[in-house]
Amino acid sequence: MQEIKEIKDALELLKKNGLKYTKKREAMITYLAKSDRYVSASELHEYLSDTYPGLSYDTIYRNLHDFSQIDILEETELEGEMKFRFHCSLQGNNFHHHHFICRQCGKTKELTLCPMNFFQDQLPGCLIEGHRFEIYGLCESCRLKQNKK
Repeated sequence: MQEIKEIKDALELLKKNGLKYTKKREAMITYLAKSDRYVSASELHEYLSDTYPGLSYDTIYRNLHDFSQIDILEETELEGEMKFRFHCSLQGNNFHHHHFICRQCGKTKELTLCPMNFFQDQLPGCLIEGHRFEIYGLCESCRLKQNKK
């Protein structure tokens, strides 16, 4: 039932940041929490279109951007398209980590090793204020599918 707590926490973040609760926003957050991978706005639009006919792609994209701004979602660019995933901190992963991201399906794996000590040594006198480290490739499942072709 951790997933339900994550969704409730995300909905509470909406409220704290002045964004109104709507069933559509809850559906978006729920889909992303259950997916546990990077998802495109078009995938989310396709999923929600059955339940909410007439829901525009722009509305979905704008909400995804808003959710990223208040740390409900993480975002990255894959194959020239922005993709979004439920923020790790809402899933109870409050330790510093980075990701391997499958460029085929968007699944992620946490990487606990951080290369920043190496970079800090290369930048004496500089103050690093933030960083992001992602590795892209194919997960085992997608690699096996590709090899069967």
